[in-house]
Amino acid sequence: APALGLKALRAGLVGSSFAGLRLSPNSLTSSNGFHTTASSAAAAAALISPHGGELVNLMVTDAKEAAALVASCTRSMELSDRNACDVELLTIGGFSPLKGFMTEGDYEGVVDNMRLPGSNLLFGLPIVLDTACEDTEVGDKVLLNYQGKAVGVLTVESKWKPNKPKEAKQCYGTSSIEHPGVSMISMERGKYYVGGALAGLALPERPFPCPTPATVRSMLPAGKDVVAFQCRNPIHRAHYELFTRALHADNVGEGAVCLVHPTMGPTQDDDISGLVRYHTYEVLAKEVSNPNIRWAYLPYSMHMAGPREAIQHMIIRKNYGCTHFIIGRDMAGSKSSLDGEDFYGAYDAQDLAKANAAELGMQTVASLNVVYTEEEGYVTADVAEAKKLSVQKLSGTKFRKMLRGGEDIPEWFAFKSVVKVLRENV
Repeated sequence: APALGLKALRAGLVGSSFAGLRLSPNSLTSSNGFHTTASSAAAAAALISPHGGELVNLMVTDAKEAAALVASCTRSMELSDRNACDVELLTIGGFSPLKGFMTEGDYEGVVDNMRLPGSNLLFGLPIVLDTACEDTEVGDKVLLNYQGKAVGVLTVESKWKPNKPKEAKQCYGTSSIEHPGVSMISMERGKYYVGGALAGLALPERPFPCPTPATVRSMLPAGKDVVAFQCRNPIHRAHYELFTRALHADNVGEGAVCLVHPTMGPTQDDDISGLVRYHTYEVLAKEVSNPNIRWAYLPYSMHMAGPREAIQHMIIRKNYGCTHFIIGRDMAGSKSSLDGEDFYGAYDAQDLAKANAAELGMQTVASLNVVYTEEEGYVTADVAEAKKLSVQKLSGTKFRKMLRGGEDIPEWFAFKSVVKVLRENV
């Protein structure tokens, strides 16, 4: 195993610096202006319990223990961007109750039944580490590196050759490589999966902050509903209307806040990069300056798994302290790379989420179909139809063409601050 000095270990374990974010053992200040201390623990305890009852933290904080772990490693592995996201979420408890990559038994339980063996807890998608290494074996300690930095140690408890067609069919509803998630598991992942306990050494360094579940929980008001909004694109006016109106849904209590929690890991090839999207979110947060909104960024890699991914997102947001989850039409859906046909029905994700919400201790909030009208601004589509209002439309394709051509973008469609960032970077 490659050597790693104590100085480097301490740099990763004691205080990890990110753009706009400084982490230390007892406090955190983010670019969004949140400052939390150990005294926030009492408030955090009043929030919804994490999945399985315990917020997992796998980070090794003792430098001598970390150095001993590194010295015990029998081999090393360089992580992909997707794998690095999984290691980070495992380490910080985003995937609670998991304490490492799934073993073959865990994997089979989730693939077959969406259940973790033993506890029988719901889990949407398998969390696995792939490898093409033939001689990795049970008992190995693998040093996990990302971009030249040691981020964790995996103790291999299980190694197997997965049935990828079955995994694809069960988790994505199709075995066609026209689906981006199926293409990923069949063409990007290695021949074998390995699972076992994980020890965290450091978090991956990113150009934007990704606060931990514990940190996000300390941002949230005790005893109030927290409505999560998941996205993987820049936020435009209709999105903003959608998640601010969600705070007034019938099943959301008074004094609720919305956690805007975009996924910042790899998504689809044609999506805007995480760094550019981060800048759009930051300028928008300043522009709207809404005290009922919290902003945080999630180091998660999208699978575009539709219904199954909706469950995964709910579990993750529960671990971050959310009680409600906004779920829209065709959430985490995808289209065929050949003919553009949808892989999922418009309400498949909503239906599965609603069916399992009570077991998760959460509630879903339907994504309203809001439209912009000349007469009354943004209203729901049914109101516009009933009142025969003049609805304004601008397709995503037309918006991108106008953006590239330097044309004026209607302010009813997009925020000026967001458009400016996109013009400068896309």
